[in-house]
Amino acid sequence: MGFEPPQRLVRTLGETYGDAAAAEWLGELPELAGRALDRASLDTERVMAPGGRSSLVVLVRRSDGSPAALKIAPSFTRPDLERDALAHWNGWGAAQLLDEAGEGALVLERLHPEVSLRSLPEAKALLEAAGIVRRLWVEPPAGHGFETVTERTAAQASAMEPYRADPATAELTAAALTAREELVAGDAETVLLHGNFRQGKVLAGDRTPWLAVGPEPLVGERAYDLARLVRDRVEDLVAASSGASAARRRVNKLADSLDLDRERLRGWSLFRAVESGTRALTAGRRQDAELLLEFASWL
Repeated sequence: MGFEPPQRLVRTLGETYGDAAAAEWLGELPELAGRALDRASLDTERVMAPGGRSSLVVLVRRSDGSPAALKIAPSFTRPDLERDALAHWNGWGAAQLLDEAGEGALVLERLHPEVSLRSLPEAKALLEAAGIVRRLWVEPPAGHGFETVTERTAAQASAMEPYRADPATAELTAAALTAREELVAGDAETVLLHGNFRQGKVLAGDRTPWLAVGPEPLVGERAYDLARLVRDRVEDLVAASSGASAARRRVNKLADSLDLDRERLRGWSLFRAVESGTRALTAGRRQDAELLLEFASWL
């Protein structure tokens, strides 16, 4: 199978995991894809572009002619954990896992990738998103291998430390790291979380109107999972004259609609926005970083 991997995939893998690791996997990708298609007896329709940020998605047909999506991800992104989460949800609120094709390849229920919750007006999109994420928050399977919120954010906090010394980011970084320390000290909730839940991760389906995709699963408190959704459409919030007050209202509205503590959601929203902002600075994406850090300053 010959193709050029989508540029978003190439760029994001390099930024997140290093150019050497990304280049090695991308070089092997055509052969990996070919083997996965053969193992699962799939016929290719087309590669999704711009596609995912950490995986290749190919629209395919199964041997019985039914539509599906083949998702191929490098081992360092832990596709085995996505597989385990999808199997545990078993189609409840998320795309159904149909089969495995080896070497990090999953055969998934085909959704409508061109139609996400971002296609809806903001208020409706947030309402639908809240309904979907609520379904995903279930007790994790026994003997699971998912990392905890504390473990994931510890690594992130370590990467943020250099920004304490930068006058432009010191105050926000210190506030975000302090918030995290307080949150993990009092976190007793352990449910299965999507890990990267936002409007763009909820696609239109046929079996049910909306289903989540692309989990980066972990276990912990629900407020952590909702914090990424809080800043959806951040560019619109920053452009609006009432952006700061709108952001704070969104925190309160989402917390209340899902029966979460407002301050815990605010704290995780702050930490996750600053973490993403400093990571964008490290990758040289200054415009993205400025948006994220301005949003964080409102919280």
